[in-house]
Amino acid sequence: MADRSAPVLLDFLNLPEREFVAGEGVIRSVTFVSPSEAPSFSAVIESADAPRPGRGPSIRLIWLGRRQIPGIGAGTLLRFAGMLSERHGEPTIYNPRYEILAKED
Repeated sequence: MADRSAPVLLDFLNLPEREFVAGEGVIRSVTFVSPSEAPSFSAVIESADAPRPGRGPSIRLIWLGRRQIPGIGAGTLLRFAGMLSERHGEPTIYNPRYEILAKED
């Protein structure tokens, strides 16, 4: 991310194809894989200002080689960056850079 003091707010409704993107949002769900599968950790993130939380456009973030990431769970505010691709028709970023943001009081 170029300027950490002014985050780039990605438009979740108008995602580019196969480009480096950066933005921030709220983790709505996480997925754990069974111990018999290759390690990966997945989270679905959507815009923090989605009019209907849990039903807005989203991006899947996948970390390969990890079974969990401390601090990342449903409701976590996260800044992220990475190459946007598509997996099973869903916008996806593999191994994104991320920063867990503090919630405002």
